[in-house]
Amino acid sequence: MIDAKRLERRMTELARIGGSGTAVSRLGLSADEQRARDLVGAWLTAKGAEVRRDGAANLFARFGREGEAILVGSHLDSVPDGGRFDGALGVLCAVEAVESLVDTKVRLRRPIEVVAWADEEGARFGVGLFGSTATFGRLTQGVADRRDRDGVSIGDALRALGEKGDPATARRDPKELAAYLELHIEQGPFLEEEGLAIGVVEGIVAISWSRLTIHGVQDHAGPTPMRIRHDALVAASSVVTGVRGIAREIGGELVTTVGNLTVSPNIVNAIPGKVTLSIDMRDPQDATLDRALPMLDRVVREACEREGVRYELEHYWRVPRTPFDREVVAAVERAAQATGAGHRRILSGAGHDAQYMAAIGPAGMVFVPSRGGRSHCEEEFTGMDDIEHGANTLLGTALELAVTL
Repeated sequence: MIDAKRLERRMTELARIGGSGTAVSRLGLSADEQRARDLVGAWLTAKGAEVRRDGAANLFARFGREGEAILVGSHLDSVPDGGRFDGALGVLCAVEAVESLVDTKVRLRRPIEVVAWADEEGARFGVGLFGSTATFGRLTQGVADRRDRDGVSIGDALRALGEKGDPATARRDPKELAAYLELHIEQGPFLEEEGLAIGVVEGIVAISWSRLTIHGVQDHAGPTPMRIRHDALVAASSVVTGVRGIAREIGGELVTTVGNLTVSPNIVNAIPGKVTLSIDMRDPQDATLDRALPMLDRVVREACEREGVRYELEHYWRVPRTPFDREVVAAVERAAQATGAGHRRILSGAGHDAQYMAAIGPAGMVFVPSRGGRSHCEEEFTGMDDIEHGANTLLGTALELAVTL
């Protein structure tokens, strides 16, 4: 069994890094994220782990030397003004689960590694799942040159943390890993609504990200007649409502979101000349996104034609539905049953680092409830009883896999 009081103390300690009240702002590849890694690394070093950091700033802490490892963890970064549970809870529970195994001197057939992935959220550089993407060889060419709003590149940020600036050097041979486990808050309402403590995650939905840039004509808000305006924001507003309309038209479980919008020059007395925005689409079925993306093309084209503006639309990231390994899912389910907690199988509506491991080897996830389904906000919360059930489920799963796989 895990030590719930130790886990709770560490949750509070970690939340102080980048924390203000109940909010946490700990962006990827930042000094605060590095402080969090250093704290976690110190805990694990004290338990005898071999701790290292790779070229993408991922933290690994290994217990045991020979053989393919069971990798357990999540990420430490947050969105701006996010909560203290998303990602960080998975690392904290992984630390606690592995420390509990060390404390009880359990003999394992395989080594276990705790991982804290770097910059999972992508809030700073717009590259989601950055650390695991680097480790599993999925980086896009030239990603180190990508810059944040202050002009700092990923390479610069890595060098500021003491790395060489080339995240491609983080690539790891998949043969070194036997399986991957990740605990995470659900980020949805279903477990709480059903009064369940554990979600046994069967896989992750299909996800598509698009980037749209609209070029209108910037002009003065006063003297310019309505009949000669070409307003980039007017076109963008039609796209925003059109994106919601795609979800209504297709129905089912499709969700669509415009989550980022930048207006230029963004002043009160000028007609917007340029707007960039993001479009996020998710559904359990790949075929639904195959249908939705051409509809998005049409929505954008018609909105821009009506306003007489130019545009560039890029469908730049697509992840198919990711099923998790049946044996790992079954092991999570057995561990959940052993805790006596209410549980059920569930599909993740959010992307996680586990999806890249699942593409090359066995992977699975444990969900714990999110109060009100809230996430990516300071109201994010999971009760300690549910956290304890989740950590014990993670412990039981890691133990089974390290003994039997």
